[in-house]
Amino acid sequence: MLGTLQVVTIVTVGLMVGVELSVAFVMNRILDALPEDSAQLAHAHGGRMLGALMPFWYIGSLVLSAAWAVADWGHRGTGLVLTAAGLLVLSVVMSLLLLVPINNRNKTWTPENRPADWRRQLRRWERYHHLRVAVIVAAFALLAAALT
Repeated sequence: MLGTLQVVTIVTVGLMVGVELSVAFVMNRILDALPEDSAQLAHAHGGRMLGALMPFWYIGSLVLSAAWAVADWGHRGTGLVLTAAGLLVLSVVMSLLLLVPINNRNKTWTPENRPADWRRQLRRWERYHHLRVAVIVAAFALLAAALT
């Protein structure tokens, strides 16, 4: 049972990290290369689509990591799993306080109603996102290290 929980946790967090790395370093570059209206519409659509999915993924990753820590309490690697869970808590808090407010505005924008500083706001979201990606990569690395 513990082995299954570990695999499911690693795969879930690993896939989340992959998606977020792709957003940070691939998708945003592609969207930014589009003409202005298309870029803004694509960012808004991405914000709606991923904004609906990612809360479940982030919370699910945190729950799985916490379950792993409880199931393996007191064994070698538990400290790594607890630290990873703490980093996932941090990523959720960062999301709620820093990224979600910008995304909630972005996903409603159209070329007709977007603010003049829409690109500046998206750049701020990207800076916060890069920091959050670093946090979840660290959490993933700790979970992987806990298996050894």
